[in-house]
Amino acid sequence: MCPINRAGKDCITVAEGDKKPLIDEELCISCMLCVKECPTNAISIVNLPAQLDEPVIHRYGPNLFALYRLPVPKQNQVVGLVGPNGMGKSTVLRILSGLIVPNGSRFDKPGDWTPVVEQFKGTELQGFLERLRDGKVRTVYKPQDVDLLPRQVKGSVRELLRKVDQTNGFARVVERLGLAGILDREFSQLSGGELQLTAVAAALLKEAELYFFDEPSSYLDVHQRLKVAREIRALAQRAFVLVVEHDLAIADYLADSVHLLYGEPGVYGVVSQPYGVRVGINTFLEGYIREENMRFRPEGIAFSGRPRQSDKNKLLLEFPGFEKKFAGFALRTEPGQLFRGEIIGVLGPNGIGKTTFIRMLAQEEKSDGAADAAGRPTAAGLSQYGLPLRLSYKPQRLAIPEGQGALSVRDFLFAQGADPTTAEGKRALRALNAERLLEKRVGTLSGGELQTVFIVSCLIKPADLLLLDEPSAFLDVEQRLRVAKLLRQETEARGIPAFVVDHDLQLVDTIADRIMVFEGAPAKEGVGGAPESIHNGMNRFLRGLGVTFRRDPHTGRPRANKPESQLDQEQKAKGEYYYAG
Repeated sequence: MCPINRAGKDCITVAEGDKKPLIDEELCISCMLCVKECPTNAISIVNLPAQLDEPVIHRYGPNLFALYRLPVPKQNQVVGLVGPNGMGKSTVLRILSGLIVPNGSRFDKPGDWTPVVEQFKGTELQGFLERLRDGKVRTVYKPQDVDLLPRQVKGSVRELLRKVDQTNGFARVVERLGLAGILDREFSQLSGGELQLTAVAAALLKEAELYFFDEPSSYLDVHQRLKVAREIRALAQRAFVLVVEHDLAIADYLADSVHLLYGEPGVYGVVSQPYGVRVGINTFLEGYIREENMRFRPEGIAFSGRPRQSDKNKLLLEFPGFEKKFAGFALRTEPGQLFRGEIIGVLGPNGIGKTTFIRMLAQEEKSDGAADAAGRPTAAGLSQYGLPLRLSYKPQRLAIPEGQGALSVRDFLFAQGADPTTAEGKRALRALNAERLLEKRVGTLSGGELQTVFIVSCLIKPADLLLLDEPSAFLDVEQRLRVAKLLRQETEARGIPAFVVDHDLQLVDTIADRIMVFEGAPAKEGVGGAPESIHNGMNRFLRGLGVTFRRDPHTGRPRANKPESQLDQEQKAKGEYYYAG
C-alpha cells in the first residue's frame, strides 16, 4: 500500500533477523496508509512539534520509542514526574539511576554519556551527569513492578531488610511503615500492598545520594500512601529524590516540584521544564504548556471547585445493613438509601471490609444477616418494585476466567455479556481509548489495559446498579480522569446508581455524590457507615488520617496541605479537614 514503495523506493522493508517490517523515517511522507491498513493497530506516525528541535536522549531501536530531555534532581527536594503511561517516566528513572546508558538515537551502538553531558553543558544537570558517568553517584531505585519481587527474592521480609540496612534504621522504618506484622513472612506469602511497603522500606534503608521511587502508592490504601509519602519527604532532607506518581492528591502532598511528560504513548516522550508542584499539576490538567506554546491534550480538565451537593432525589431502593464474620474478622454495615443516577464513593483502609461489602451487594458473598435462605440480601434490600436488580460488578482482582485468555478483547466482552457494538459500548471504548485493544488477546494485556477492559465490560452491560472495586488500580493519571468522566456520564444518562471503592481521593472527590466511610481495626473489625454528604464523609475520613485538604483557586481540584503548614493548622483548628472554599 505504501506509495513510496510503489514508486520503487524502500520506505517499508522487512528486517532480516526477526522478519519485522521497518519504516524508513526519512523517506516516509506520513500518508497514513500503512496506519489504516495495519490489522493490529501496531503503527503510529506522528509529526513531532516544531519546537522540538533538539537531540534525542535515548531511543530503544528503529521505529521505537524516543525520549527527549531529562529532569533535574534537586537537593533537599522531592521532584515528581507526572504524565500518562508510555511517555518515558520509567526510562528517565532508569537512565538517571545508571541502569541505562543513553544512546541518543544511535541505537545500533553502545550507549555513550559524552554527547548527553555535552547537551546539558552549562546547566545544573551537567555536574550530576558527569558524576553519574564516572560512577561517583550512589543511587537506589524502587521499581514499578513489585509483583516480580517474589521471583527475585527468597526468604523473609526481616531477612531482606536486615541485609540491605545501611543506615541502622531498621526499627524506625518498620514501625513507621507498619511492617511489624509481616516481618517473618516469606515473599511468596505477601499481598501486593505488603510487597510495595517492603520495597519502599528496602529503598529507605539503603545509603545513597539519589533515590528513585517508581509508583510507590500502587496497591496501598490512603493511610499507607500517606505513611510512605511522609517517609519519602523525610528522606529528601539528606538526598536527591525523584518520584513517579499517578495519584495527583498524593503527588501534590509529596512533591516540592514536578516535571510533566507529554508526547504520544509508546512513540515519543518529552520532559518539560520544572514547575512548582501546584503550577505543574494545574498545567498538566489544563493540557497546555504556555512557555512552549504546546497543547498536549485537546481540552483541559476542570473541577467544580466545591463539594458536590447531591441533587439525586429519585429513590431506587433502600439497602439493609449487613453482618459478616470470618475467623478473626467481623464486619457490620449500616443500612442506607440509594438514589437514581448517584455515585457513592466508598473509603477506608485495606482489610476493613469494603470489598466484602461490595461482594455481598453483588451476591458473590453470603451475608450472615439481612439475607434470604440462600444467603442473598433480602428482597426489601436489593430489589426494584419486587423484581431482582440487574447488577454489573467490576471486581478488585482482575481474574481472567479459565480458557478465555486466548480470546480477543472483542470476544471476551461478548463472553462477559457486554456488547461492544452498542451505542454505550462504542461510547465507552472511545472515551477510554480502548478501541485499539479490541483485536488483542486478553491474556497478553498489561495491567492497565486489562483494568480498562474490565471497566468497559462493567459499564456497558445492561444493569440497574454498578459496583466497581478499585477501578483506578494500574491506570495512569489521564486514564483515571477519563474513567471518572465516563462513569458520571453513564450513571446520570441512564439513571442508574453506582458504588465505587477506591483509594485515589481525587478520583472519589471528582465522581462521588455521597460517601460511605469504613472505620475500625484492619483485619480485625470493620464498621461501614451509612452514605452521607461528600463534605461530611470526606471530613470524617480525613480527620482519621490527620490530613487537611484545600481547594485550588485555579482548577477547583482538592489539594493536600503540607503537614504543619499554616493552612493545615488553621483548618484543623476549625475542624474543617475537607475545605469547601
